[in-house]
Amino acid sequence: MALTPAAGTPRIGVFGGAFDPPHIAHVALAQAALAQLSLDSLHILPTGQAWHKARGLTSPTHRLAMAELAFGELAKVVVDPREILRAGPTYTLDTLRELQAEHPSAQLVLVMGADQAVALPSWHGWTEILSIAIISIAHRVESAVGIARFDPQTLPGLPAGARFETLDLPPMDTSATQVRARAARGDDITRLVPPAVARYIDQHHLYKSA
Repeated sequence: MALTPAAGTPRIGVFGGAFDPPHIAHVALAQAALAQLSLDSLHILPTGQAWHKARGLTSPTHRLAMAELAFGELAKVVVDPREILRAGPTYTLDTLRELQAEHPSAQLVLVMGADQAVALPSWHGWTEILSIAIISIAHRVESAVGIARFDPQTLPGLPAGARFETLDLPPMDTSATQVRARAARGDDITRLVPPAVARYIDQHHLYKSA
């Protein structure tokens, strides 16, 4: 359930990721956030230098271009390049501080999957993140009975006053790893990514071995 904001308080969603490449599950999450969370805008933020990823990312120029193709037509979406333009490791906390300074009257809503939420205590400045933003955790709506949702109240060291919302998603198995592997083999990816992204990957020969 989304929290009811104070009257007149803008709600700004924040959805970051490598987007290497952006795929249909990313777009579904953005659409669900816009439909369910009463957002005035949703910032899509391709990460710059990802401190937590062992593999190297595709060029920021390509990932930003693909994000614009994937999300740019959605109403209220802002494809925000700040993390790509920022020098040094990308930290969500820095982005939230900047957005808070730019929109001091707004409520920030950080959108993430349950797997990211489980790892929150490993994030740089995670307790400050929780003081700045509501955390909206996306859960897949499963047909199987008895599958428990992740409960953020079980996080170790959870600070008092942390605020959470739930975001329901349809069951989808698509992953960026899967898309990259298929593209590397020359397999069809048109059902896994938006059509414009599939064309971009093909035109620029992305994810092909040298």
